[in-house]
Amino acid sequence: MRVYPDDVMKYSVEQRPAYSILKVFLEPGESVVSEAGAMLLMKGDLEIETSSGGIVRGILRRVLAGEPIFLNTYTAKTPAELWFAPPAPGDIVYIPLEGDSWMVQDSSYLAHHGDVEISVAWRGLKGVLAEGELVWLKVSGEGGFWACAYGGLESVEIPAGEKVTIDNFHFVAMPSDVKWRVRKFGKWKSFILGGEGLVFDVEGPAKIYVQTRILPPFARLLRKFIGSSGSRGFSFSIGRS
Repeated sequence: MRVYPDDVMKYSVEQRPAYSILKVFLEPGESVVSEAGAMLLMKGDLEIETSSGGIVRGILRRVLAGEPIFLNTYTAKTPAELWFAPPAPGDIVYIPLEGDSWMVQDSSYLAHHGDVEISVAWRGLKGVLAEGELVWLKVSGEGGFWACAYGGLESVEIPAGEKVTIDNFHFVAMPSDVKWRVRKFGKWKSFILGGEGLVFDVEGPAKIYVQTRILPPFARLLRKFIGSSGSRGFSFSIGRS
């Protein structure tokens, strides 16, 4: 096990890249915050406080529906250890904060430590072609946070003067001061039939994290076999949906 010493906290990411788990090691008085339901295991004497986060995964989908969102704060009374598991199989990256801020896709936020504030950075375009409402969070302050991916994580360095185009669902995180714009994929024919929907252009200099897999195609694949009723039986179809 490789433990990464941080100025504030020690942690380890194991079982990577496919089934990563985050292990955080707390000294007495240290705290770490995560989404409710992310905890896998804890050791030591820990005080747990649950509060309304208001702006974690699926905030707009849930808040508009009147469902509460919660964060758990774990504070160690003795040396302690916490394990956190992402909701989807994939890798985990630690991103330090030194008074700056990052944009993070809502499904990629896992946990944080320090004096960190989470707010809504961008409310995505909603519609069938975009496959739902996109939510980006803004994570800012002093400390750091852990972002998770569905699949592997790639760090992309974009030099000054260059531009890259990224599928919106493959996006994980980037500094909030990066220049970017959202647009449809190609012309209307490509937008409707090209399978990409929305993309966004990013201008360098920039460092961006992207994920190698996305959930919508996997969900469509599962629907072929579980049927529209959601029963445990299988339904078979010929050809691609």
